Amino acid sequence: MLLKQYKYPNEAGTDEAGRGCLAGPVTAAAIILPKNFQNSIINDSKQLSEKKRDLLKPILEKEALTFGICHVFETEIDTINILNASILGMHRSIDQLKEKPKLILVDGNRFKPYQQIPHECIIKGDSKFLSIAAASILAKTYRDAYMKKIHEEFPMYNWAKNKGYPTKEHRNAIREYGLTKYHRKSFKQLPEQIAFEF
Repeated sequence: MLLKQYKYPNEAGTDEAGRGCLAGPVTAAAIILPKNFQNSIINDSKQLSEKKRDLLKPILEKEALTFGICHVFETEIDTINILNASILGMHRSIDQLKEKPKLILVDGNRFKPYQQIPHECIIKGDSKFLSIAAASILAKTYRDAYMKKIHEEFPMYNWAKNKGYPTKEHRNAIREYGLTKYHRKSFKQLPEQIAFEF
């Protein structure tokens, strides 16, 4: 699937990874690609194997005009909520760009204005536009690497495999071992938490 560029030669694509996880940060990335950049493998990071994402990461880092990565950690997620944390992460990753974009392309339907730069929210943008797909790959690979690192501290949750998502295995480990400092305390960690106590 060949994705396209948008209107401007220096559009910035931005996306996040880990929004639905029970543990770990939400990680955002922003990237500006060269005008004629092409890569036939690039797609929405969720459609790519981990092997392909890991292959594309150094290519994007080398070929990008500029890129930025930001982790927003659990305490901040619990304080400002996951939507605001996701948008904040995108803003902080755009802060790191060495070149000011003329347009910001955002995956999804929610964003807050960034400085005076126009932005467009595009639902499933990571499967439509190169710059958003590239940002999704960087966000996912950087977050996965972080989750593998903290897996070594708490191997019983198997974050190296589930990356903090609410898998059956992860939830069973929470039942057995409880929560860690990396878990998002504002998230419903277990299905039975929905029961009310009177």
